[in-house]
Amino acid sequence: MADELKPAYLLTGSDTPKIDRALRRLRGRFDPSAYEQLDGLTVRGNDVVAACNSMGLFGGDDRLVVVTEVDGRPNNDGRLVGGLKAADIEEIAAYLAAPAPGTVLALVGREVKGDSALAKAVKKRGDILAFDVSKKELPRWIREQFAARRVPVDIEACRRLIELVGESRTDLATEVDRLCTWSAGEPVSEAVIDRLVLPRAEVESFALTDAFGERDVALALEAFEARLEQATDSNRELTSLVATLAAHIRRLREVQELEGQGVRPDEAATKLKRHPFYVKKLYGQAAEYSREELRNALQELARLDHALKGGSREPGELAFSRMLIATVGRREPAGRRAS
Repeated sequence: MADELKPAYLLTGSDTPKIDRALRRLRGRFDPSAYEQLDGLTVRGNDVVAACNSMGLFGGDDRLVVVTEVDGRPNNDGRLVGGLKAADIEEIAAYLAAPAPGTVLALVGREVKGDSALAKAVKKRGDILAFDVSKKELPRWIREQFAARRVPVDIEACRRLIELVGESRTDLATEVDRLCTWSAGEPVSEAVIDRLVLPRAEVESFALTDAFGERDVALALEAFEARLEQATDSNRELTSLVATLAAHIRRLREVQELEGQGVRPDEAATKLKRHPFYVKKLYGQAAEYSREELRNALQELARLDHALKGGSREPGELAFSRMLIATVGRREPAGRRAS
């Protein structure tokens, strides 16, 4: 049983359904009484070592200890915070130099690098199992989940599912399961997804950038307010949204320049190293603004950024709303490209 396994495994990556399946298989090799799960956000290295050295509840030698979120949990900005500290990793590395016989330590993370101290410690006595799905590969990954259940789906429907659910592999896998059960083997279309899938509570930043690109003031204000409602730190969220919107406007200006040079969307996608679907959408949004309007929008954002960082006494939420109304509201005919 456990003697056929290695003393340590590091499971990392964005494909959480695969990680969950690997953990279920691993747990199936052990008696339920010999399993212990620890939270990497709160546990310390000595706690992990103590759990590994403990005897099973009924005196057995085989034992599985799982430590989750070893490299932290994403905050509102998507950055990993918390997790094991350097001192904790040193204690675990020392334990792995002489691990307890029959005990398997499984460490689970999201973005643990292969050259990190934790990965190096695990490599000496165990294996690293990386399960990654890049953002670019995500629509294809979703299609594969449907295919595994023998349910036809087109790639546009997969992209629509991402728009509604977000990029969480766990949430997407849950929706795929639900849609496959509903479809009973029949094809799942974009229209079906729109009818059956409710948008997740978390509003992604693309909701705001898409509303900006479509020059929909009401939708932009709605997306902005929804993000603020979910934020634990409104000031940080405002600053983050300014940066997100500024980056989007710069991309719109970039494709305006490319189109002015006669570059088609498919050629621009290769040049920009971005997905053709995304670049085609940028071309459509850029056609809604003149070059002057986008230049002015960036200036408005720069003034807003200054105001949010102490340059004004006006409430940040009000200042952001005023900026959206001033920049998204249409002032020139669609498609006009004034220099």
